Amino acid sequence: MDLALLRTFVTVHRAGSFTRAAALLGLSQPAVTSQIRTLERQLGRPLFLRQARGVTPTSIGDELAHKAAPHLDALVEIAETGLDDGSSLRTLHLAGPPEFTAERALPALSELTGEDGQGFALRASFGTADETLEGLASGHHDLAISTARPRGALLTATPLCDEEHVLVAAPRWAKQTGAAGRPGDGTCLLERVPVIEVHESLPFVARYWASVFDTCPVPPGTVIAPDLRAVLACCLAGAGLAVLPRYLCAETLRRGDLVSLHDPAVPPLRTYFLAVRTGTLALPHVARAHEWLLRAAADWN
Repeated sequence: MDLALLRTFVTVHRAGSFTRAAALLGLSQPAVTSQIRTLERQLGRPLFLRQARGVTPTSIGDELAHKAAPHLDALVEIAETGLDDGSSLRTLHLAGPPEFTAERALPALSELTGEDGQGFALRASFGTADETLEGLASGHHDLAISTARPRGALLTATPLCDEEHVLVAAPRWAKQTGAAGRPGDGTCLLERVPVIEVHESLPFVARYWASVFDTCPVPPGTVIAPDLRAVLACCLAGAGLAVLPRYLCAETLRRGDLVSLHDPAVPPLRTYFLAVRTGTLALPHVARAHEWLLRAAADWN
């Protein structure tokens, strides 16, 4: 069987589209379509179901992809690095949410970059859970950090750490509401304190209110900024209350620049997962980064 046909097939399987696969491979869409048809003729079975938007693998296509993909990735690794593992520095492509990746994952992995014989170059990109997992499946990333556990056999995920969420505000808001540490059902806070969030849907506040107060927040956010570090900065400036990951605001709480408005018996948690394409942990630089992050995460909870 022609390895070029298998490579095209695996790329289409990961991309979910002939058009996206063609862009990844540097081929025309007709060339990709022709190669898939050739492979299907050789196997005597259809590998994809053509749909209006992209393609869906058949059961035979899924089985072939899961068997072939790890071996093709290993062959690409050999071709790109040569037989001498020390001859070049491998590049690790990491994707994840901007704040967590910047504050935790990148500093941890930076300790490995440039090590003699075992280091790697590091490239990072930020995105939502859907974006990072889609990019991982398509071959754009080697590792993805996600708040969603991927489904299916193409990606393998390991729980990385839990993130505790804290309801915080500048001290003056706690004094004005008189609610520091015990805001009842939370309604009074939302009536009297502006809300800072990353999106109009108030994802962090809504999750906190549902978990802790068993209710839904109703007022719109006063400040919306699509980065938790910007939310933290606005909170420090006294713009209102926010729900933030503890790792992001721990130092400001310690200094007293922010105060916790509530101390629930069971704080809301969100789990991060470390995902790879199935089989790619056979690649040394991916396996080393994966293991290093899991070790570092033991101190993050």
